Amino acid sequence: MQNLANNTGTENRIQAEMTHHAWKRMTARSLPPSAVKAALEYGRVAYVRGAAIYAIGSKEVERFATEDIDLSRYEGVQVVCTPEGTILTVYRNRDFRGLRPNRRRYRSAA
Repeated sequence: MQNLANNTGTENRIQAEMTHHAWKRMTARSLPPSAVKAALEYGRVAYVRGAAIYAIGSKEVERFATEDIDLSRYEGVQVVCTPEGTILTVYRNRDFRGLRPNRRRYRSAA
C-alpha cells in the first residue's frame, strides 16, 4: 500500500497555512503533518457553523484501501478550516455525529 510519509516540503507548506493554535494542538496531540495532509486530500468535508471540517472515517479508510492508499493510521483525524482555507485546529475524534446536518424542525410560535 502507498505510504503517506512525512516530507519536509509538505510539513513547511502545511505549517504556513495553519494558525499558531492549530500547530500547537497538532504537535501536542502527536498528529503528524501527514495526517493533516491526508485529511485535506482524502477526507469528507462537512460545513458546520461557517467552518469546513475535513474528516477521515472508516468509510474513507475502506474506500481508499481499494486504491492501495492506507489511511488506517489517520482514522478519526479531523481538521477545522476557515472558509479561506486556514487551518484553525486539528484533533482526533471517531464520533462523527457532530458533522451530520441538523435535521431538527422548529415549530412556529403561531
